[in-house]
Amino acid sequence: MKEYPNFVTHLECSYTGKHYPAQQLHGLSEAGKPLLVKYDLAALGKAVSKSDLKERLPEFWRYREFLPVRHSANVVRLGEVMTPILPATKLQQAYGSGEILIKDEGRLPTGSFKARGLALAVAMAKELGVKRMAMPTNGNAGAALAAYCSAADIETFVFCPEDTPRVNIEEIAFQGAKTFLANGYINDCGRIVGAGKEIMQWFDTSTLKEPYRIEGKKTMGLELAEQLNWQLPDVILYPTGGGTGLIGMWKAFAELEAIGWIGAKRPRMVAVQASGCAPIVKAFEAGARHAEPWQNASTIASGIRVPAAVGDFLILDAVRASNGFAVAVSDADIQQAHQECARKEGILLCPEGAATLAALKQELRSGRIKSDEQVMLFNCATGLKYPMPSTHYRIDLQQPLDFDFIRNC
Repeated sequence: MKEYPNFVTHLECSYTGKHYPAQQLHGLSEAGKPLLVKYDLAALGKAVSKSDLKERLPEFWRYREFLPVRHSANVVRLGEVMTPILPATKLQQAYGSGEILIKDEGRLPTGSFKARGLALAVAMAKELGVKRMAMPTNGNAGAALAAYCSAADIETFVFCPEDTPRVNIEEIAFQGAKTFLANGYINDCGRIVGAGKEIMQWFDTSTLKEPYRIEGKKTMGLELAEQLNWQLPDVILYPTGGGTGLIGMWKAFAELEAIGWIGAKRPRMVAVQASGCAPIVKAFEAGARHAEPWQNASTIASGIRVPAAVGDFLILDAVRASNGFAVAVSDADIQQAHQECARKEGILLCPEGAATLAALKQELRSGRIKSDEQVMLFNCATGLKYPMPSTHYRIDLQQPLDFDFIRNC
């Protein structure tokens, strides 16, 4: 079995700083907070260089020194490409803004950025001897868990709110997970997973309740830095439910600076939520470090319909430390941005990705984003998984062709 170079020193409670041994199975810390993977960054920086990366496959496993997996046999590959950064030049011209870039995470396995976190979570579960995993999901995370666990021969149980998009439910079940619908929100499904840990002997893979999904999502920060020649954008707008990706990128930037690959400049991190479910926005505006659970959550962007996030303080800490902010957008604005990007740029966003574009438009108007700032939006999943409005027309071939009708549609 080939060993990867490994620089993990310990795990650390993100709230109290207490250390926990690596290479043991952990969920939350004793304080009930997420654990963060810590590395010997001085040794890591000596072991790999930017030029080394150029010789490696264009996948996120190229950053193996920055990741906790020790044995290559535990890595499950489903085609983890480096996702493209797409310039949105027509939108930039229309808005009179600085450069708009879209990182299109929908190119990853199972069609979403959830593949990053779950690829690492499953690899580490395999390394640590886990045989059964369970999670609550609004859709895409469950699909990624099902796919990677099937490939790794790990039994999977997934619990979804009953209004989860049908294509996600079918995808999760078809890829081998035992799939259940519940009449509640994702946090209600999370309670089912927590209640079953002892009885079912499964490992709770809920967002931030294990240490390694952050490490997978961290690769977004490593990857975009490399793609931009180790320069970071001025602003990152990120669709925020559980917030693992925002937290992971912030961690990646700190690690890159520690080994001297980037300077001290950081993007302003903007947490984007829907106005029908905006606990982080409410906490940010109130100056609070923790968010109160959101009541009666509702939005078309199901991936960010997370009434309570266990890593709320980590999201808010990163947003504030970067001089960023949290912002909510309406479903109507999400729908409008969704269609505008498709028709102007030919880029089919998911609703959560469209929320970042809606937020950009809104904050260019407010002045919180300046017209000369380079902005990166995250499209977190392929838009093909989501309903689209029907705007087609019918031709009756039993009648003469009417090209005036076709022309004027």
